[in-house]
Amino acid sequence: MNKQELIGHVADVAGLSKGDAVKAVEAVFDTITATLKKGGEVRLVGFGTFTVSKRKASTGRNPRTGEPMEIKASVQPKFKSGKGLKDACTGR
Repeated sequence: MNKQELIGHVADVAGLSKGDAVKAVEAVFDTITATLKKGGEVRLVGFGTFTVSKRKASTGRNPRTGEPMEIKASVQPKFKSGKGLKDACTGR
């Protein structure tokens, strides 16, 4: 399912116009993004948790040449699924 299909499904299920569904989906995505950008987390009980993971700088090896190279520190968004989502996917 892509973003447009998600918007269409939200509109159908919630009885919204497509324009209102676009606003709702965009608002959810924007809120999650803004919260993660501030270093916070978004916890949706039964669905999952969005967090930010910070990786330290490290030294790695170039796979082609084998020479050492510096890997910069980075920040990565992460999602950990909740029990309700896991159970729904396994059909419990």
